[in-house]
Amino acid sequence: MSVPRLVIAAPASGSGKTTVATGLMALLAARGLAVSPHKVGPDYIDAGYHALATGRPGRNLDAYLCGTELMGPLFAHGAAGCDMAVVEGVMGLYDGAAGQGELASTAQVAKLLRAPVVLVVDASSQSRSVAALVHGFASWDPEVRIGGVILNKVGSDRHEALLREALDESGVPVLGALRRAAEIETPSRHLGLVPVAERRAEAVDVVRGLAERVRVGCDVDGLLRLARSAPPLEVEVWDADGAVREAGGGARGGPVVAVAGGAAFTFSYSEHVELLRAAGADVVVFDPLRDGQLPPGTRGVVIGGGFPEVYAAELGANEPLRKAVAELARSGAPVAAECAGLLYLARSLDGAPMCGVLDADARMSERLTLGYREAVAVGDSVLAAAGTRLRGHEFHRTVLEPGAGAAPAWGLVRPERRVEGFVQRGVHASYLHTHWAAAPAMAQRFVERCVA
Repeated sequence: MSVPRLVIAAPASGSGKTTVATGLMALLAARGLAVSPHKVGPDYIDAGYHALATGRPGRNLDAYLCGTELMGPLFAHGAAGCDMAVVEGVMGLYDGAAGQGELASTAQVAKLLRAPVVLVVDASSQSRSVAALVHGFASWDPEVRIGGVILNKVGSDRHEALLREALDESGVPVLGALRRAAEIETPSRHLGLVPVAERRAEAVDVVRGLAERVRVGCDVDGLLRLARSAPPLEVEVWDADGAVREAGGGARGGPVVAVAGGAAFTFSYSEHVELLRAAGADVVVFDPLRDGQLPPGTRGVVIGGGFPEVYAAELGANEPLRKAVAELARSGAPVAAECAGLLYLARSLDGAPMCGVLDADARMSERLTLGYREAVAVGDSVLAAAGTRLRGHEFHRTVLEPGAGAAPAWGLVRPERRVEGFVQRGVHASYLHTHWAAAPAMAQRFVERCVA
């Protein structure tokens, strides 16, 4: 495929990648281009802003969770039929999975996609030194093509002139200079930006503001020329139907699978629903904050991640739905829950009543649990057979105080050894976020259990 593409990277987190990537996506979409949005790494929240900016699903490219061999196919799946693709990086350009070299770094994904990189530099506290910084990043890995720099948080015309003069000697063109503009910064909380679903009207205004910043401060034509210089990418397009067939399954039964959505449950990968449908499920989204019952005919429930701790009182007040979820779980029907879903299935969250499916109580803590994990399924469940190995990601500030009566879901083997999660009857609940594109048999197995 020959879709024009750019990777928006930075020397470090907080440099302005999301500002530039989201603003560029929105600006190009407003010009009538079909823009494919992507995010390196496991971040769900940035992908939500990308979707708002482009009107297309924000898709993640995570070489740790999915493997390097799927980066090209998953990118091609999202970018098929598009005029342009913009990939927002993660952390610093060369930062990846801890202790594993370049794995899951923005640089690695850029190389796999053969995509030029635009480096967004926080220039607020430097002038001539910016040239040394850019030179270092541009020369560190000869396979990474840094095609331009965007200067962020520039203080004045004089400051910009000094920065541009220094970069004239670097050989890397300046493709933009953005002034400080705190008034349109997106609000954050304990796990990052506030998701789009929680503040949609405000988020629309923020995205428009970011697009205007890029329009005023960047050489958009230069960015497009750079994107069009990307060579053709020889890769097979990932397809959910094909992935399920390769996993030994296929569409069957048509059971209704209820997938949690709404403001409290915003963390999910688009490929999960696509794989469930490819396996034959009739996927229906429900909102645990607003819906009093599960969708009619529900045979299984999938509850992804999000911020249930922010909505604990409202979730607890929706007693009819809590009882419906508990009743379905007691019947042995398949229920798959990740992180926020795990908390929702607990007995309580910060004192507010939850579904009571699990003999456990959850509470917020000061400690952030964050990082990639390698895991092995401890026993058989609705998602995996015993011994199944996969990779996941933990990201939460809550702890569970479990009781008895459930087996663990996963045995974590790297970077630390411990058991994690719950399996009881048809319930599989865990803190571990997984990407089913790497294990399409999980979707197939779940739907088969719904049919059974």
